[in-house]
Amino acid sequence: MSAQKGRDLLVKIHDGSGFVTLGGLRAKTINLNARLVDITHSESAQAWRELLPGAGVKSITVSGAGIFCDGASDAHAREQFFAQNAATYQLIIPDFGTLTGPFLISELSYAGRYEGEATYDISLASAGAISFAAL
Repeated sequence: MSAQKGRDLLVKIHDGSGFVTLGGLRAKTINLNARLVDITHSESAQAWRELLPGAGVKSITVSGAGIFCDGASDAHAREQFFAQNAATYQLIIPDFGTLTGPFLISELSYAGRYEGEATYDISLASAGAISFAAL
């Protein structure tokens, strides 16, 4: 198995005609979550925890940070944030798969230093069913 380049992990937003990569992102993190449903009771073997398979709530959170480029994808993401619309995103994890579905932008922040570049941070939260396609 070979190592993967971090820059190949992509966050794309659907702009109405297709998926476009969110520009300027240097760091991206994708968290797949599944809440557990504890069904342990007084008759559980030796008091070991028991979990109910398939009963928990699944979610995905995405965070990213990068250079603010003020491109078309940035404008579309900004519009979705202010409208609090669930836009369709595509998350591409190299040699793993593609996750596609609705996400809400839960955080969008901008920063800049006097003698430096303007940066932004973005956080997404899944807002519905997410499909997975293996690569």
